Amino acid sequence: MSKRVLIVDDEPNIVLSLEYLLKRAGHETAVAPDGEAALAALAERTPDLVVLDVMLPKLNGFELCERIRADPRWSGTKVLMLTARGRDTEVTRGLRLGADAYVTKPFSTKDLMARIDELLGVRR
Repeated sequence: MSKRVLIVDDEPNIVLSLEYLLKRAGHETAVAPDGEAALAALAERTPDLVVLDVMLPKLNGFELCERIRADPRWSGTKVLMLTARGRDTEVTRGLRLGADAYVTKPFSTKDLMARIDELLGVRR
């Protein structure tokens, strides 16, 4: 069953890799290059999962995660933070703000897709 995934990242190479992996796994993707564009995309069509970078222009990933969790329209949306910001305090902050998972860059594509499948309830 295809799921909708919103990729929120301003790094084109990461976006291309994620889009490829997710589409290959049968998912529909949308992309937002910054936090404000992500809010607009969320309002337009609620995704099943948001893959979210922390370091974003206009609205950072922590702020965006907090807004997603504060809005009842997105209560069923999973959030996976995918970021180079991997200090313990940052991981704790992301999870405390409501992220369902926190993965640091660089990442194993196999492990990342297994985590995404887990969050989406997909069995392969």
